[in-house]
Amino acid sequence: MSEHSAEPQTLITHLLELRRRLVWVAAVLLLCFFALVPFAQNLYTFVAQPLMANLPAGSHMIATDVIAPFFVPIKVTLMAAFLLTLPHTLYQIWAFIAPGLYRHEKRLIFPLVLSSFVLFIVGMAFAYFLVFPVIFKFLAGVTPDGVNMATDIDKYLSFILGMFVAFGITFEVPVVVILLNSAGIISIEQLKSARPYVIVAAFVIAAVVTPPDVISQTLLAVPLIVLYELGIVLCRLWGKPKTETE
Repeated sequence: MSEHSAEPQTLITHLLELRRRLVWVAAVLLLCFFALVPFAQNLYTFVAQPLMANLPAGSHMIATDVIAPFFVPIKVTLMAAFLLTLPHTLYQIWAFIAPGLYRHEKRLIFPLVLSSFVLFIVGMAFAYFLVFPVIFKFLAGVTPDGVNMATDIDKYLSFILGMFVAFGITFEVPVVVILLNSAGIISIEQLKSARPYVIVAAFVIAAVVTPPDVISQTLLAVPLIVLYELGIVLCRLWGKPKTETE
């Protein structure tokens, strides 16, 4: 009787702890969001700058939806709040799962979570400061004569969010490589032998998620390949040097 009652009690305790962590995540996110709302227009101006700087003279962005001028800056503000509170969110996730981890798992997971956050932000910054200017300059340059390049602000936001996610995930490659090696799923020798496939896959992925110009595709494919090589180097330092013969 006591054994059967102990398990539900443990489950309920975990669920209550999970709910408490989620409430903290939501509360901090909302607090940050409302604190940023007065700066919503400034945040959107910052996000729109790469396109605005490359529009032809006299061209402007447009809003085809009546409520878009209000909701699009709000969406940008929510995205900014999510990014600013992401360290706190990751901490709450870490605090929830840490009691169930072994000591060596704690030593591995925390640096990987921290590096994942940093690499995702670096990927977004890479897209914003290096890739977007190249893409929008190319698109403005190939616009046919007599066509006014007037981008809808909602579609622009959807485009840059997709690019942010693509580059953010791309910069997570070293973390994925280290996890696969540390878990014993793939050895360093297998990682090295997979290089030709990774190079092909990098350019295929770049062709799918970026506009159809060689420059922007290269700006995604090359970092992916370099980060894969960085993952192999880090595996040699901290991972499992396991081979198939072992």
